[in-house]
Amino acid sequence: MAERDARERILEAACDLIAADGIDDVRIARVAMKARASTALVHHYFSTREELLEQALLHSFEQAADERFAAADGEATNATAALADAIEDCLPVPGRLERDWVLWVELWLRAAREPDLRPLAASLYARYHEWLEDVLKRGIETGEFTPPADLPALTDRTMGLLDGLGLRALLHDPTMDIDAARAQVADFVAPQLGLDPSALLAKTS
Repeated sequence: MAERDARERILEAACDLIAADGIDDVRIARVAMKARASTALVHHYFSTREELLEQALLHSFEQAADERFAAADGEATNATAALADAIEDCLPVPGRLERDWVLWVELWLRAAREPDLRPLAASLYARYHEWLEDVLKRGIETGEFTPPADLPALTDRTMGLLDGLGLRALLHDPTMDIDAARAQVADFVAPQLGLDPSALLAKTS
């Protein structure tokens, strides 16, 4: 348990520093200091700086995914509420979600420049797609949603809209804040599922 806690503390420190300073400025010594650990302990878990940074990005996604899966499985009272929660959880809402978005942008940039990181980015997107499609399937199976003509395509387009509008909100575009992004996603996806967009505008958990 203590060993797992130390590794988690190091990864969280790396995530905070990446979000604050950018991935290129993060150094093992600074991570160790923020995590209240020795550099030797950091190297015990991560043999190189690049491994630490890659694992920090993965850690960020895994934590977000775990929170999303839990909410989708148990907290929302119905599939419509689960989808409203999913939309909220995929936007850079101030706080933990905004920090995670900054980390994902760092991953996009590095993967664009470094082919070795592209399989990691692709695997994270595959998990994202599977999770969101499962949320939509839940509503179809319960009869809350009208089945779309092409569920995988709808999932891809919804992800693309969340990414694009979310990035504008992250950059504080004066014409696209979180509320506007949320409303545009709801306006797009709701009619294709036989829903009123207003049903997707309230996070329930």
